[in-house]
Parts: sequence; C-alpha cells; structure tokens
Amino acid sequence: MLEIFVDADGCPVKEEVYRVAKRYALQVTLVANSWMRIPDDKSVQLVVVEGHQDAADDWIVEHVGEKDLVITGDIPLASRCLKQGALVLGLKGRPFTEDNIGGAVATRDLLSQLREAGGRTRGPSAFEKRDRSRFLQSLDEMIQRLRREA
Repeated sequence: MLEIFVDADGCPVKEEVYRVAKRYALQVTLVANSWMRIPDDKSVQLVVVEGHQDAADDWIVEHVGEKDLVITGDIPLASRCLKQGALVLGLKGRPFTEDNIGGAVATRDLLSQLREAGGRTRGPSAFEKRDRSRFLQSLDEMIQRLRREA
C-alpha cells in the first residue's frame, strides 16, 4: 500500500500532505530530528530520530518502499529514495526523477563548493503561494498515477 514519508524538519507543506492523504486514505509518516505537533489522526505518525545530522534521512531510506512517495527538499535524500524505487516530490511541487536528479545534485555540489571557497550564492527563493498550489497539484497527480498503476 502506498505510504507517504515526509522529511518533516522545516517542511512547509505538512498541512497540505495531511489533507491530500486524508482524501485518499493514505498513511503519512513524518520523520524528524525533534518532536513536533501532528494531527490527532491514526493515519499520521511521527518518528523522531536522534543521532547524527542525517539520521532522519537514513531512517526514511531504510523504510521507504518501491512506489512509496517521499516529500523532501533535500537533494541527496531525494537521490537515495529514487534508488529505492520511491517517487520523490520537492517542497515546491517539482518531482525529482532519474532524469533530473543528476543535474540537481551537480548544481547543489557546485554551489556548496562556491560557498566553501568564500563565494556568495543566493539561497533558495522564498516559499510563495504559487509554490503551495503547485505542490498540491503535483502531489495529487502523483498519487493518482500511483493508484492507476497499482
């Protein structure tokens, strides 16, 4: 059965995930480094993972299955989940795929190297209302596609 995993630390679209998951009667697992408030709903669970910086990412990769859906803005996590056969949706509604993940990883690494060398780079653009709408539309489309394929 399709499950949605959310890289929940700093995720701005949790409410949208809850709403769409409820419409399709899907299980949502939020994975975070610290406790957070979640809806009082049996279909939503919170897993708090302590340890190193990427402990939550590691937990998601260990538990995600083929055709599960992962919500994250973390490009390395997205890459790892794609290798597990999961579908991955970015926080602004952009799906990560085998076709685009290589470019995303390369861009991330290049910007990281520039920052380490003292260069100035712009951070991500602000999260806007249109990003939320795009996310909702993409999430709904991905779930419908997965359900048709099942």
